[in-house]
Amino acid sequence: MPVMRRYADLLADAGVQRGLIGPREVPRLWERHLMNCAVVEELIPRGAEVVDVGSGAGLPGVVLGILRPDLSVTLLEPLLRRTVFLQECVELLELENVAVRRGRAEEMKKELRADFVTARAVAPLTRLAGWALPLLRPKGSLLAMKGEQAESELEAARADLSKQRPCVADVIRVGRGKVDPATTVVRVTVTSESGRSTTSRSQRAPGGRKKRGRKR
Repeated sequence: MPVMRRYADLLADAGVQRGLIGPREVPRLWERHLMNCAVVEELIPRGAEVVDVGSGAGLPGVVLGILRPDLSVTLLEPLLRRTVFLQECVELLELENVAVRRGRAEEMKKELRADFVTARAVAPLTRLAGWALPLLRPKGSLLAMKGEQAESELEAARADLSKQRPCVADVIRVGRGKVDPATTVVRVTVTSESGRSTTSRSQRAPGGRKKRGRKR
């Protein structure tokens, strides 16, 4: 709790000054933001590697790093001013299990691999999955924190999700009895590696036939 309070103070001070948290959010930082993110840890087993995509002010990545020293958390954020704030948080809070990386998720496919990818208010599910699923190991899960429309958003995205990687998806609510309302999470779990052919589209003729090489 002392470390979490220090993080809350950082959000309410520097976070507001730098435009990462709206001033109206300060009175409800604990209820709407910190506790809302904290209960996501229920879904993550011990010793897991987590990438927090579009980490912003560190929600939920910093919160998970504070609560769970057993996790290895990478805060992935493309904007410089946000990564500066995140690095300051990591250093001031002495979070040895948390690292900050500046970059876009779609650029990190060959550099990062994780058991879980977390995201909160980053992008619509189809686009978010396109960034997150390539970062996951087989059996890894995207944990996307969503609002009241989570079920309908998932149903609209199911076909696109299965095209990106073989996966299963569901909507779960965590933190019952701890937060009200419970936190809604869309969980997308990779079931296996893609079974697609390695032949690229550029090597295929219209209609799906593979182009024949010119004889020499």
